[in-house]
Amino acid sequence: MTGKHVLDRVPISKPPFGIGDLKKTIPPHCFKRSLIHSFASFFRDLIIIYAFYHLAANYIPLLPQPLSYVAWPLYWFAQGSILTGFWILGHECGHHAFSEYQWIDDAVGFFIHSVCLTPYFSFKYSHRSHHAHTNSIEYDEVYIPKRKSDTFFTEFLNNGPGNVFTLILRTTMGLPLYLIFNVYGRDYEGFANHFLPQSGIFNRSERRQVLVSDVGIMAVLYVFYHFSVKQGVKATLFLYGIPLFVMSVFFVILTYLNHTHPSIAHYDSTEWDWLRGALSTIDRDFGILNRVFHNANQTHVIHHLFPTIPHYHAIEAREAVKPMLGDFYKYDDTPVLKAMWRDTKECIYVEPDENTEKKGVYWYFK
Repeated sequence: MTGKHVLDRVPISKPPFGIGDLKKTIPPHCFKRSLIHSFASFFRDLIIIYAFYHLAANYIPLLPQPLSYVAWPLYWFAQGSILTGFWILGHECGHHAFSEYQWIDDAVGFFIHSVCLTPYFSFKYSHRSHHAHTNSIEYDEVYIPKRKSDTFFTEFLNNGPGNVFTLILRTTMGLPLYLIFNVYGRDYEGFANHFLPQSGIFNRSERRQVLVSDVGIMAVLYVFYHFSVKQGVKATLFLYGIPLFVMSVFFVILTYLNHTHPSIAHYDSTEWDWLRGALSTIDRDFGILNRVFHNANQTHVIHHLFPTIPHYHAIEAREAVKPMLGDFYKYDDTPVLKAMWRDTKECIYVEPDENTEKKGVYWYFK
């Protein structure tokens, strides 16, 4: 739904279809994972990343200063965009959507996410919980909405300056704050952290792989430490650090917009079920970046319904299920910056609508 109806609330009644009905509408080949197609995307991104790096490292320093002041930001934006798409392929590995072989998925995903300074197995396990409890007030893993009783957000930050502060903090620091301090995440007893094996995010059987994720991060940091010793801190920051920061910003914008919208509901345990939770997501249009992001932003609804569908089949699968989904499908083509500002202002806290009998259904209020 786009245009003037984009803010209309999605249906909250139980859908007249089940996940099996939706699966039958999708061509069977959409569920097939191809090593050739997946590795083509992997090497495409890797080649572009290296090409951008090579051009920046060897040619931007030769430019006169006025031009270099333009060239470096262009490089940071372009490289950060490609790194975001590369990260998305690692995320796809975590869903076993890269190949038919779990060990290949984990090996490729571990490499990609480690390079992007994201703990692969740790994120894989917390993200699995997010998919299992999407838009559950109690059990969703990330972007847990605030309640009106949380006055710091609903009163102190519910104004123009507060909105600006929230938007800047979320986009610039959202990913590291989530990974290190579980900000925007589910409330666990004790300190929750994606790098700590004893964190409440993980069960006992997952702790060893959390350590493996940490080793991957430390190995990459060690490589870049040596790079900084040889090439200097500035070169390391300009060639890798800032593009990684841009990737982090894009990650937050993409995930926030796919999960936050004035028209979608959240549910407590009296109303929540998996299908309605999965349908409480939004597809977005990022324009020229759609292809760079492997269309993940445009196919997030189908991804929550069938997360093992690879990205190169996702649009076809989305189009196949849309007629059955009807009003349960949500698409918003509002320009990205406008949507971020609107949703930051409008999606302050959730409460049940006093005009309905369903007190386990929560809507955003300002």
